[in-house]
Parts: sequence; structure tokens; C-alpha cells
Amino acid sequence: MQQLTQQEARRLALSRQRLDDWQRPLPIDRHTILDLIRRLGCVQLDPIRHVERTHLLVLWSRLGLFDLDELEQLRFTERAVFEYWAHAASLVLTEEWPVHNWMMRREAARKEAAWFEAHREVFVSLLAEIKAQLEQGPKLSRELDLEPGPQQNGRWWSGSYVGRLLQTMWTRGEVMVYGRPSNNHRLWGMADQFWPDWTPRENWDDEQVTRFAAQKAVRALGVATERQIKQHYTRGRYPKMKSALKKLLKEELLLPVTVRGSEGELPGPWYLHREDVGLLAEIQAGKWHGRTTLLSPFDNLICDRDRTEQLFDFHYRIEIYVPRKKRQYGYYVLPILHQDQLIGRVDAALDRQANRLRIDNLYAETDAPGDAATVPAIGQAVAELAEFLGAEAVVWGNLPEIWSDVSDL
Repeated sequence: MQQLTQQEARRLALSRQRLDDWQRPLPIDRHTILDLIRRLGCVQLDPIRHVERTHLLVLWSRLGLFDLDELEQLRFTERAVFEYWAHAASLVLTEEWPVHNWMMRREAARKEAAWFEAHREVFVSLLAEIKAQLEQGPKLSRELDLEPGPQQNGRWWSGSYVGRLLQTMWTRGEVMVYGRPSNNHRLWGMADQFWPDWTPRENWDDEQVTRFAAQKAVRALGVATERQIKQHYTRGRYPKMKSALKKLLKEELLLPVTVRGSEGELPGPWYLHREDVGLLAEIQAGKWHGRTTLLSPFDNLICDRDRTEQLFDFHYRIEIYVPRKKRQYGYYVLPILHQDQLIGRVDAALDRQANRLRIDNLYAETDAPGDAATVPAIGQAVAELAEFLGAEAVVWGNLPEIWSDVSDL
């Protein structure tokens, strides 16, 4: 059984997720973006724009400057990616439709929620009316011409149930998001009119879904335990996992490995995909180069907080919902990736009125380096983020002594 060090496991994950010093093609076009999403499996969506929307930050961390119109073309013109559940609501690949359609079919067969059953006759009628209107062409939810529905707590529903019905229809694969034209609001349309002609339309069973998704997750993670696989890609959607892993191991598509930390082997078993044996050999031979960038709080590399702590010795929790006075680091904090370590955190905000990127606080981990190469690398990463956001200036706030010169660069 092959053994990896904790550092080699980190480097393999970084290479698989394009967070190493890989050679970016120029110009970066939609094919480059699509290839990146293909490697990651999914890119989480989130409405918070304190700095920038998370899916854009995830792509920027790996690609640097890219044309947002190229991404929009992939999403809403070519429809090579679409919005659906993965880690959470995410951009996923149309070419992987069968693995996501498994969830759509399961949700369509699920018993209706209590709120639906309480007014079944009304909601069935509303669903039929929503479908009839969307079949005429995509619409924002507020553009749907619907009669008032049932009362709840003495107040008319005023559209709140429309959102819940659309969400239900989306999860079932009956409607899809055709665009985001107005303040990130979703343009809804019928799913059967959405898919490109080349969309694979096979209905996969439990075994096929997990066989595909488990391999996808392991490759995106480099090496992974069973629990980490379940937390990644199609989170919580791995039916018959034990059986699938057993067959993948027997076929030697997945290989058992161990990961050695500073205090002994990390709890496993761990799995490596056969396609990444060569990449691991290069890393173990010293052919690996890292770089410095900032990560979204919802980045694929750190979305499994327990794995992040285990491999990177980095404890991270997002504090958006923590009261201001109880926050340890800040509302929207971007981890700093430097080479193969997470060395600090940036408490950042984009002031759109003044067109400035504010770094309110910069935090260094206890063992963070402060050498002549690290400090300018952090400054450069912040400057590149500001350029991507279109900010004309960076305003520095509180700095740790070890990186106090970063604002002078």
C-alpha cells in the first residue's frame, strides 16, 4: 500500500483543483473555464456579494482575470453548465446530467411537504398555472400572473409560496434557471426546453450514480476517505456507497493508500484514483510548484471544514451569521493560500461606491512565514483580487506585525 505524507496529500489536492502554479492558457476562454469546472465537479453559488459572488471568486483563484461574459455564455447560451444541487446550490455540468437527474427523479417521487399538503388543491392548481405560463417562455417569479393563494397567520402569501413552488419544481427538474438578468433574480423556464440536443439523457440507477460520483470526488480531492467523498461533489447523494467502493477497489480504479501526519497515520482508509498515480509520482519526485492566492469562504478546497483542519491544520468557520461582537475574524474572511499552506486570513469588503477594496483586518496564523518572498506574494494576491473586482485602490486596515510592510508594496 502506497504511503503519502500530509504535505504530498495537500499538494495533490491543490494540483487537482488548479491551485498550484499551472500554466494558464492565454487567452482564458470559455473552454478553459469549462475544463476547470469539469475538474472541480461543481462550483457553489451564494447570493452574498460582500466581496464578490463565491462562484466568481472560486474561478478567479484558479484562473486569475477571466471574462465574465465567457462564463455567462457557458451558462445561458450554450447551457454547458446549469444550476442545481451539489455541495449546495451550484453550477454543475450538463454532460453529467444523469448523476443529477437521479436526484430529480428521487425528489419527484418524494411525499409532498406538510406546507403543500395543507393546501393541496390550491397548490396543484398553482403548479399547473405556473407550468402553463412558463411554457410560453421564461419569466421572473414576479412576472407570473397568479391569483392570491391561501392565508397563513392571517396574512396573504404575497408570492412567498410561488418561490417555494418554483424551488420544488427546480429540485424535481421540472424548471431550470435560464438567466440572472435583474439583481441576480432567477429567470425561470421549463426544463424540457432548456437542455441542449447533446445532453446525455440516460436514467442511471443507484450503483451507476455512486460509481461515477465517488470517482469524481476522489479525483477532485486528490486522496479522500469515504466520509470526505460523501461530503464532496454531490453531497449526501451516494447510495450503496460500500458496494460501489468495494467494486472500484476490486477493479483497481481506486487504490488504497495511507496518509502520514506529524503524529502518525491519519485515520482512513484513504483512496487514490488510478488516473492520478503519475501526478502523485511527480509530486513525490519534487516536481511541484505552488503559488499565493485568496480563497472564497465556500471554495471547493475548504468546503469540508474537518478535512481542511486535518490536512492543512487550519481551523476555519464562516462568521456571516455570528453577531458582530462575537466574531473572531470578521463577516467575510478569505483564507490565504501560500504554496501548500493556509497561512492567514483576509477580512475584506468591496466598497462599491468608492470603488475600493477594503482590507479591514489581515490575520497571520501562528506559524505563518514572514520572509522576503511571502509578504510581497500576499500583497500581489490582494492587488490581483482588486484588479479582478475593478477596484481602483486597496485600503489597508489592521495588519499583523509579521506582515506590516504589505501595505507599502
